[in-house]
Amino acid sequence: MKNTTPTTQITSGLVAILMLLLSLQSCQVNKKEEVANTTNTNIFEVQNPDFELSPYTGMTREHWVAAAEYLLEGAFSHIDSLGDAMKFPKQPGKTYPHDEGRVPTEKLEGLCRTLFVAAPLLKENPSLELNGIKVAKYYRYHIAQLVNPKSPSYIVPRPKEGGPDQNLVEFGALAISLFLAPEVVWEPLPKETKDALAATMLSYGDGPTVPSNWKFFNIFVLSFFKDQGYTVNEDLLQEYLTKSLADYRGDGWYNDNPAYDYYSMWAFQTYGIVWAEVFGEKYYPELADGFIANFQELQNSYPYLYAKDGHMVMWGRSISYRFASVAPFPFMGKYANDNVNLGWMRRIASSTMLQFLQHPDFLKDSVPTLGFYGAFEPAVQNYSCRGSVFWMGKAFLGLLLPEDDPFWTATEEEGVWSTYKKDSVYNYFAEAPQLLVTDYPELGASEIRAWCHEKVADDWQGFRSSENYNKLAYSSAFLWQADGTNGEIAMNYGLKNMKQEWEVFRLYTFKKYENGTYYRDAVLETSDAYQMNLADIPLPNGILRVDRNISTTDVAMKLGNYALPQLEDEITETTMEKEGYKVTIIDNGKYQLATVAITGWESISVTATEGLNPEAAKSAIPSLQANYKQADGKKVYATLFLWKKSGEEWTDEELVPVKYFSIADEANSVTITLKSGEVKQVVY
Repeated sequence: MKNTTPTTQITSGLVAILMLLLSLQSCQVNKKEEVANTTNTNIFEVQNPDFELSPYTGMTREHWVAAAEYLLEGAFSHIDSLGDAMKFPKQPGKTYPHDEGRVPTEKLEGLCRTLFVAAPLLKENPSLELNGIKVAKYYRYHIAQLVNPKSPSYIVPRPKEGGPDQNLVEFGALAISLFLAPEVVWEPLPKETKDALAATMLSYGDGPTVPSNWKFFNIFVLSFFKDQGYTVNEDLLQEYLTKSLADYRGDGWYNDNPAYDYYSMWAFQTYGIVWAEVFGEKYYPELADGFIANFQELQNSYPYLYAKDGHMVMWGRSISYRFASVAPFPFMGKYANDNVNLGWMRRIASSTMLQFLQHPDFLKDSVPTLGFYGAFEPAVQNYSCRGSVFWMGKAFLGLLLPEDDPFWTATEEEGVWSTYKKDSVYNYFAEAPQLLVTDYPELGASEIRAWCHEKVADDWQGFRSSENYNKLAYSSAFLWQADGTNGEIAMNYGLKNMKQEWEVFRLYTFKKYENGTYYRDAVLETSDAYQMNLADIPLPNGILRVDRNISTTDVAMKLGNYALPQLEDEITETTMEKEGYKVTIIDNGKYQLATVAITGWESISVTATEGLNPEAAKSAIPSLQANYKQADGKKVYATLFLWKKSGEEWTDEELVPVKYFSIADEANSVTITLKSGEVKQVVY
């Protein structure tokens, strides 16, 4: 047996104790990490909600301030010192920058767009500090670097023959913030910096633009510096203002050349009313009155586009700006008609904000993703960088309104949703933009049908012909799904073209809205031999489609319902026959979708998909299939797309609400008698 000296024994004992302490410390560290991981839910929490003033969201003006700080804190978590630029981790995919030459613009975008969030906060709290950085000082420093030729953030003035580019957009955004909080962001700057900024920003503002909402970027640059006493091109300013007013079509909607989408609201309507407030009423009152008059029609259809719970519809380009869609609502207290329901407007605005701020996939690296909830490449455009998402900060411009503004003091309400009957459907047709908004009280969902007429061949940026616009309808409950390469198509037709490839409709021509039916004609881009007349009839729990194929060639065709994402459980599928009609129902534990073949269709199938849905990795699409024969002449294809919440039972009358279905000679009209006694007639 080996002898052990006392010294060795003591040393061994100390080592054992030390190991035990380290083990305990490691356990404590692991426990702390465990707690941190379980408590860090990556969502915004409404602290001390006020359910008396805001019975649906608990959100007051104070909580909007907290939400703005929450977003801005995430941005400043990437800023460790005053010199760090507002540049965030690049999201893989088509977003810029793809080379070092675009990095200065990327920094400019991050700076100017986060300033939308910061400006209202700084106006109330100029000493705001985040991550150890004085926020006002940070923005002033980096604004000055834009005109410092030695800085890596330096923006080169527009060459004399240069065209409009992203720098114009961001300088327009900067001009808005300079208008809103001049005492914090502009006035403390040295005169030589102000003069240099005026020269650079005016080089872009006093120049060409894009014939869309971009005109406002020139307008704000020219307006701000005129207001500061600089000489500007007032003829150009008035020209762009007049042209912007000419983009208005009615019922609250501007045309963004050529699309109707959220740019009507987070751009035209928001910019118009802000410009009138900070500049227009003082210098050009008649033009300001024009923007105010257009703003007053905002309530005609737009608020109805939001679901009963206040959530927005995923639709159109730049959807990663998300709750910028509510940007005009706060100003309705001052500028809208007297009969506007401000409690409903704030309920929508706060709910839409929480729709994203409380979604666990919304943030990555403490910064909003490019997508809808999480990152979703099919919804991303190539003009965006990671900082682009802070365009949503325009929603916080409402914080410029004082605490006693009626937008903040009105009690939250459900608006028209509280007056709806559950066994009914409500349509709001905007005639000038030829746009239909539909509310479904039974499900609490909203839906929109709007413009799309863009060829892929002409769509050099690749978004106006895409799923962002080309779906037959867009729903608040069922987010649009990207098309797959093998004919996985949701809420659109797919036709086998001359190349035997599945091609979707994207060239729609609106015909009329009559007796609750929305009529469009559709033609394939690659050949006008493939044509259909489309008729959408919203019902209380879904859509009755009565479409007519008038193609001059044989064609294999399919029609996809909405898609359901796979959530916690597997999606279930049920097939049956009801009163002679084929029925397929899928259920994801949240919603059910029923697809019913009324006439023309040969089969129904459900396709499992991956990587195409914005809510989940896996999803499913119910589709109808048929083979059209030219020799048969014009042929009607009718189907029911129906829905319910998961767990609710279907009645026979709900699954097959049609009692009689009669097609006239040569298929020029169809008469549908519902079991409720209502008669629908489709006349092509």
